[in-house]
Amino acid sequence: QVQLVESGGGLVQAGGSLRLSCAASGHTFSRYAMGWFRQAPGKEREIVAAVSGSGGTTRYADSVKGRFTISRDNAKNTVYLQMNSLKPEDTAVYICAAGGTSGSVWGGTVGSWGQGTQVTVSS
Repeated sequence: QVQLVESGGGLVQAGGSLRLSCAASGHTFSRYAMGWFRQAPGKEREIVAAVSGSGGTTRYADSVKGRFTISRDNAKNTVYLQMNSLKPEDTAVYICAAGGTSGSVWGGTVGSWGQGTQVTVSS
């Protein structure tokens, strides 16, 4: 069970940028595929992006393609989500997750969840 702690959320204006970080405990971080999910009030949780353990494979939801970038630094046990050109509809709690493969994370099969960090985009 890897422990995940997100940070970097906040309030930004539409068109602005934020970078979220997810710090993981342990020395086996590179074994885990990672993902970012988000959940807005009254809506279902949705997958935003996923990355393989090596960082070589990434996948993005259509709604964020071209605007968001997932990356990881295995030496720092950290995964990032760079969010550019933010829109009000991006407002949500963003949640970091760890799983076996990027494909399984994309499908919602994860072993660990972070606590979430709030991102609010004003219009």
